[in-house]
Amino acid sequence: MRLVFMGTPLFALPSLNKLFESEHEILAVVTRPDRPKGRGLRETSPAVKTFAEKKRLPVFQPEKLRDKLFIRQLLELKADLFVVVAFRILPREVHTIPPQGTIDLHPSLLPKYRGAAPINWAIINGESKTGVTVFSIGDKVDAGEILMQKSTAIQPEETAGELSDRLAEIGANLLLDTVDAIAQNRVTKYTQPEVQPTPAPKISREDARIDWQKTATQVKDFIRGMNPKPGAFSTIGGRIIKIHRALVVCTSIPEAKPGQLIRVDPREGIFICTGDGQLNLREVQLEGRKRMNSEEFLRGVRLKEGDLFI
Repeated sequence: MRLVFMGTPLFALPSLNKLFESEHEILAVVTRPDRPKGRGLRETSPAVKTFAEKKRLPVFQPEKLRDKLFIRQLLELKADLFVVVAFRILPREVHTIPPQGTIDLHPSLLPKYRGAAPINWAIINGESKTGVTVFSIGDKVDAGEILMQKSTAIQPEETAGELSDRLAEIGANLLLDTVDAIAQNRVTKYTQPEVQPTPAPKISREDARIDWQKTATQVKDFIRGMNPKPGAFSTIGGRIIKIHRALVVCTSIPEAKPGQLIRVDPREGIFICTGDGQLNLREVQLEGRKRMNSEEFLRGVRLKEGDLFI
């Protein structure tokens, strides 16, 4: 089949590579425009563009998806199918161009976790299972007919970044299976169940502030779900500290307040009170510094029992 691939971040690369190495033909790759990045604000290309240029694939980077020139370019390609992985919301005049329609790889078991951050929210909400879905794009976001799904268990200590890497590989294989099935006219579509979809809205930096009133398990899952970006954080003495990994300690301290430091041990780490127990902070980061384990952190930052994270 003749394909146009649309995607931007690293999550999309396994899918693009899998399709590139298949018998299908990628006519062009569509991604976002280059953006300034880092302290020097150097123009940086999306991961998908870098890959496409190495493979000598044509690349389109429209600012606006309704741009008439861009739509004319898509029409002239005469693709059979558009394939989307981690891209923008497509207007109707784009996703209806190819005769086989447009399909999207979404990292959740739709209709659960529709939205921009399904991997993060699945972990934050303590889910034990998630997966990937390939569906047909329609007029409503993430609500089209399902073509294929595959589930996987979420490991107890797995972070959003680690799960994203796994789902990218699982999704790439499922996406290729779906494209093969469409090419062979053997795909079966079915409507998403009529249930209240679980929202998965975009996460901002401020959303990553830790609520120590929650249970130790809930805070731990929150930390996992915010790792690596934007990074769960709290403040102590006016300093912002990101927390990347923590272990649950079941022992509760009745007289302690949520967010209060219970114990600071150079060998065993930082112990902090939550709504129903303690967390042992294992990997932390002072704002502007690198990530490090709590033992290394305590060599350079002085904390004492009774200090309060807010």
